[in-house]
Amino acid sequence: MALAGLLVAAMAAGCEQDMADQPRYEPLEASDFFANGMASRPLVEGTVARGHLRTDTAFFEGTADGEPVAEFPLSTVAEKLGVEGNESQQLEHVLTRGQQRFDIFCAPCHDRVGSGNGMAVQRGFPAPPSLELTRLREAPVGHFYDVITRGFGRMPSYASQVPPADRWAIVAYVRALQLSQHAAADDLPAEDRDKLPKGDAAP
Repeated sequence: MALAGLLVAAMAAGCEQDMADQPRYEPLEASDFFANGMASRPLVEGTVARGHLRTDTAFFEGTADGEPVAEFPLSTVAEKLGVEGNESQQLEHVLTRGQQRFDIFCAPCHDRVGSGNGMAVQRGFPAPPSLELTRLREAPVGHFYDVITRGFGRMPSYASQVPPADRWAIVAYVRALQLSQHAAADDLPAEDRDKLPKGDAAP
């Protein structure tokens, strides 16, 4: 019995491979093998992390030929958000998502209608410009995407908090807010126009 036990122990010891205990460098460990004294090697030029190949500059940067894009990339945004259906259904979903993200990240300063009088401003933070300003209503959609991505003035970058598809959803909602504050009655469906105040009734 004792001999059998010794035999099993000897066989088990032989199962351990050299790879289980091999000489290696830990991440960021110093090394005298390389000239710069670092074990970690720099990435080869042109290396792209999996899932981070971003050749669509219109979507990922909001630019085309170095200029802010003017056309909203609805189909790409819908695809990234996993939205199916026709264009109208896609737009409805994107706007709903944009409103949710706007209320979380933007409303504290811009308030929920984009006037620039959010709760942070009411507590002393410098007010951002109203989104209803003519220059902002006329700005291309790529401008708003760039501001969310890189920040502007006192506004910091939100690139780490808001992924590209959600940035575009916010842009869509910002444009909807702007249109809602400057829409003409003729832009409304007939059933909605009938709900508008008619003014003072005639005596």
